[in-house]
Amino acid sequence: MTPSTLTAPPGPPPTAEAPRERDGGPLLLGVRHHGPGSARGVRAALDAARPEAVLIEGPAEADALVALAAAPAMRPPVALLAHAVDDPGRAAFWPLAAFSPEWVAIRWAFDRGATVRFIDLPAAHTLAATDPTWRDDEESADGGVRVDPLAELARAAGHEDAERWWEDAVELRGGGDPLAPFAALAEAMGAVREAHGDGGHPRDPVREAHMRLRLREARKEFGDAVAVVCGAWHVPALARRTTATADRALLKGLPKVKTELTWVPWTHRRLARRSGYGAGIEAPGWYGHLFAAPDRPVERWMTKVAGLLRAEDHAVSTAHVIEAVRLAETLAALRGRPHPGLDETTDAVRAVLCEGSDVPLALVRDRLVVGDDLGEVPAAAPAVPLQRDLTRHQRGLRLKPEAQERTLELDLRKDTDAARSRLLHRLRLLGVDWGRPAAGRAGTGTFRETWHLRWEPELHVRVAEAGVWGTTVEAAASAKARSRALAATALADVTALAEHCLLAGLTRALPVVIRALADRAALDTDVAHLADALPALARSLRYGDVRATDTGALAGVATGLAERICVGLPPACAGLDGDAASAMRERIDAVHRAVGLLPGSAGTAARWSAVLHRLTDRDRVPGLLRGRAARLLLDEGGIAEDTAALLMSRALSPAVPPADAAAWIEGFAGGAFGGGLLLVHDERLLGLVDTWLTGVPAEALTAVLPLLRRTFSAYEPGVRRSLGELVARGPRAGGPGRSAPVTPGFAETTDPGRADGVLPLLHLILGREAHP
Repeated sequence: MTPSTLTAPPGPPPTAEAPRERDGGPLLLGVRHHGPGSARGVRAALDAARPEAVLIEGPAEADALVALAAAPAMRPPVALLAHAVDDPGRAAFWPLAAFSPEWVAIRWAFDRGATVRFIDLPAAHTLAATDPTWRDDEESADGGVRVDPLAELARAAGHEDAERWWEDAVELRGGGDPLAPFAALAEAMGAVREAHGDGGHPRDPVREAHMRLRLREARKEFGDAVAVVCGAWHVPALARRTTATADRALLKGLPKVKTELTWVPWTHRRLARRSGYGAGIEAPGWYGHLFAAPDRPVERWMTKVAGLLRAEDHAVSTAHVIEAVRLAETLAALRGRPHPGLDETTDAVRAVLCEGSDVPLALVRDRLVVGDDLGEVPAAAPAVPLQRDLTRHQRGLRLKPEAQERTLELDLRKDTDAARSRLLHRLRLLGVDWGRPAAGRAGTGTFRETWHLRWEPELHVRVAEAGVWGTTVEAAASAKARSRALAATALADVTALAEHCLLAGLTRALPVVIRALADRAALDTDVAHLADALPALARSLRYGDVRATDTGALAGVATGLAERICVGLPPACAGLDGDAASAMRERIDAVHRAVGLLPGSAGTAARWSAVLHRLTDRDRVPGLLRGRAARLLLDEGGIAEDTAALLMSRALSPAVPPADAAAWIEGFAGGAFGGGLLLVHDERLLGLVDTWLTGVPAEALTAVLPLLRRTFSAYEPGVRRSLGELVARGPRAGGPGRSAPVTPGFAETTDPGRADGVLPLLHLILGREAHP
């Protein structure tokens, strides 16, 4: 394919004189996509002309789907989705909102019994084109900037802001001759195209040639009782007199792929992005309001804003609404605008309803100016088998796709919630990220999960892509899991996949994944890789308990992995630099938690405890790891407090370089591990740290300070305050062996008699029976 097959040869510039050709030909209605003023104008023009056929700018294959637009279940915003059959990721959208002129024309035609046809270049050619001249970005193929016709017209009218000029000239005006605005716009666009040619859009002449051919076909059937609704940019080209032979020559040799089309739900939020078909609009919610409001749009808008703010507990009265309307109208008059636009209403909302604050204004912009409207399509719309199975699950589990993000709490002990969890995990495995697990809840191996759900229109494309794996969600996820297991080369990838299979309930794929896991684990000798893999396996075993899944094979692999870690970890920790030691500390923490999750892990836990003891005694192990091992042993009761104090005193002795001593403190009392509370409640350890710190030479303090600051700055403010008070008070009054109290009102030892008086209340709070 060469550029010459996709671009038109130079020729005379297109011109236009009126919405109808000179001989009283078809009605050409040039519009702006997603423009409410254009939509109202199209409806008025069609009411005046009453054509027998309405031709819409859109992919020609959509003729087979247009009847669905009249279905009661069809509710915009919606979009035509076209994708290549052999490559579903190659897709394109043609979105339509309730205020889109094309949608208004389609509905008008169905209400009046007129024929509706799409006349743009078939999607089979559009999706097959890979030539750079067909790009839809802001730069043309030769590096030049594409012409924005609205900006050119606004500049000619003396306006710098094209959006504001268009809103004043079209969107906010009404009444008068319904055909006159289209005639004026056609003439203006003809002048722009005469000056700029294709405006840096070299694929447009090819599209326009196809539109002219379809227009000729319609005129042979309906005569001049034909109306065309298309972008105003194309009107001069459609009015241009050419021969059918010349138009066919432009279309000859275009690449083509097998394509499928359907209707899919769209969102207002998605309309606000510059992607898909047509230009993105910044305020789809505002435009929808302008189109839907029969009268007094500003008053109705302010009432809607007030209702939103009241629902969010902002104090807004009727007087606020009245004053905001007055301010918006005054601003419009001062700025020379025919009616208040979005700028004026936004300024009035900020000043009056939001009392000058941008915080509630951001809520208004998100919920109303943009909005979260999600369209609906009828069940009869074509869909890949996987999409139909997903829709069936969504209905059966009462999981309605919604454009606005919502939080879903699941209790896996309930059958419905467990099925919802499996569905969401299977979709994530297929790359359909409808739900995202909330941090801190999902992945803990408990019976609760929290998800954040939001349905985006692009997920329909992801579902179509995933359709190559199977016709149902479960079959497709299982097939993809098996494929990933066989292709994976890293042990951690296979363990994560095993975890995902258990979460998704893919029992048919699990044996393949476990075999791949056992093979990778047997060949991998890197302790770091083994340590990275074990936590996911341990979590998977807990998932099996919650989800009633047989994990016996996984337990054997996990136990073997833990044994190999115990053997290889001490040598792997020797001689590490600072960064490697930090990474190894995270692995040691993860393995420590994982060992506690392994079923029947008494023997493994004992061996792991022995490994931690070895780490605390090895001089070649970095201080960070020795300190962390000592802390883990202390927390688990593996060493007594006296032993921990002895280890600290050795690590902080004068013979130890200050940097190594500070690293030991970071490992033992790091803020992320609750070390601050340990120092608050064990003054012996705090005294050792205090004594060591006061003895650090001045020349070494500069190297030690960053480590100490990182350690202590991570403590909670209350912990830091308590430590400061303890240090300020100084060592115990009376010194070691004396009975003077540490803090007024508290003794150095526990009074058993007074403690016994608290036990009944403590048992009552904990819900446990007291034992003599």
